Amino acid sequence: KKCKPMKKVLITGAMSGIGKQLARDYADANYQVIACGRNEKVLNQLNTHTNIQSLSFDVTNRDETILVLSQLSNIDIVILNAGNCEYIQDALHFDSVLFERMIKVNLLSISYCLEALIPNLKLGSKVCLMSSSVVYLPLAGAEAYGASKAAATYLGNTLSVSLAKYNIDVCVIHPGFVDTPLTRKNTFDMPLSVTVVEASQYIRKGIDKGRSEIHFPKRFTFILKLLNKLPHFIWRSIAIRIAS
Repeated sequence: KKCKPMKKVLITGAMSGIGKQLARDYADANYQVIACGRNEKVLNQLNTHTNIQSLSFDVTNRDETILVLSQLSNIDIVILNAGNCEYIQDALHFDSVLFERMIKVNLLSISYCLEALIPNLKLGSKVCLMSSSVVYLPLAGAEAYGASKAAATYLGNTLSVSLAKYNIDVCVIHPGFVDTPLTRKNTFDMPLSVTVVEASQYIRKGIDKGRSEIHFPKRFTFILKLLNKLPHFIWRSIAIRIAS
């Protein structure tokens, strides 16, 4: 009998946090993993696993991203996880430079990856975009981060319709707070925070089940979704109270 070929998964933002854990877990599950990030030295630490191949490039550089990723094919799962989080500290002095950084790393970088990867995706492949549960409820300080993630959600939801006729599944991931080097910089409480191991489990399970939206932890995201359904003046007053 012929051996079944290993499934292939590509993960951006694999140097730390959720992306790094996903790379390790998929490799342990006998997937061929392409772990992407900017720092080749950091990525090489993942190469100790025989199923992981590192790919170093900057997702915010359109030309470089398209050059590197357009050479790949036969990918079963794409997880566009690379991103960053910065907060607007003072809305009276709106920081457009910070806003532009968030849009570039959390949204435009996704578009560069999609342009390179989609033409070479095979039937039945899956594309997953990393958004955030922040999209469920506008919160002070998250103007730039939230806007970039809300746009990523809309992009993913639209692609799930547009690519359906090509038998390419698209899902959007909306995590709550996950304990990563990035979130440890936060100076506020992070209710119902989960570990990267738990986050990876939620994501991989959701992808396996073919879900178009993956959100977790459910206790946290359901509260945000419920608040989002309330009349505008109610959730706005709640958000103002949280900010004060």
